[in-house]
Amino acid sequence: MTDVAHVDEVAVPERIVVKVGSSSISGDNRGQIETLVDDIAALRARADVILVSSGSIATGLPFLGLEQRPADLPTVQAAAAIGQNVLMNRYQRSLNRFEIVAAQVLLSASDMSVDQHRVNAFNALERLLELGMLPIVNENDTVATHEINFGDNDQLAALVARLVHADRLVLLSDVDALYTAPPGTPGAERIAHVAHGDALDGVTLGVSQSLVGTGGAGTKVDAARLAADAGVEVLLTATRLFAGALAGEDHGTVFAPRAQAAIRTA
Repeated sequence: MTDVAHVDEVAVPERIVVKVGSSSISGDNRGQIETLVDDIAALRARADVILVSSGSIATGLPFLGLEQRPADLPTVQAAAAIGQNVLMNRYQRSLNRFEIVAAQVLLSASDMSVDQHRVNAFNALERLLELGMLPIVNENDTVATHEINFGDNDQLAALVARLVHADRLVLLSDVDALYTAPPGTPGAERIAHVAHGDALDGVTLGVSQSLVGTGGAGTKVDAARLAADAGVEVLLTATRLFAGALAGEDHGTVFAPRAQAAIRTA
């Protein structure tokens, strides 16, 4: 009898969108870009990765002699225009250690509401992944108006995760998890798991305390729900704990996704 070789189907790699907040990669935490790139390089060995990065405004502020976000929109946009270039340069210099090429993709949340823009973004991201590039999605802060005043890219990251039918969305910031009350509040306890549809009754959500970012716990929960509704599992944790979370350590808060089949089309 002739043996018949059974060929397993080619495994589709996991697809992960990683979003990092402004305060994690700017100012005193600028050095975390190196460790974040280390973690992403390791993750790319087993998954398609898209990075959504805040930080262009925060990165540009020192070049304008400012220590915190200005109140007027044109100055914020000017800081973004300066910081965008510097931030991408910092990422690429770090990525050179792994011979990874970054591809900058400028989007705004409003792009996701226009069919042709959404299809174009999907096709570009898909092709970049096929070519082995690391797409780094930044908000188009130089021309955006509403988006730069709210959310620190949390919503944009959720929309990107939905767009590319990601398996997981990781929201990184300087807070290690979602708590029942703002961290530091007496009696506040970490919430390790949030079931899909959980209203989080009794949980008090804080706002961002950063002088450069705009995203607080509320914006992250909203983004997590937006992604989870599309079948994307969401992990909320601190940038410094990313490597441990990838290794299976018990960090952060996991938002369970709605159970549904994901089909990778725009």
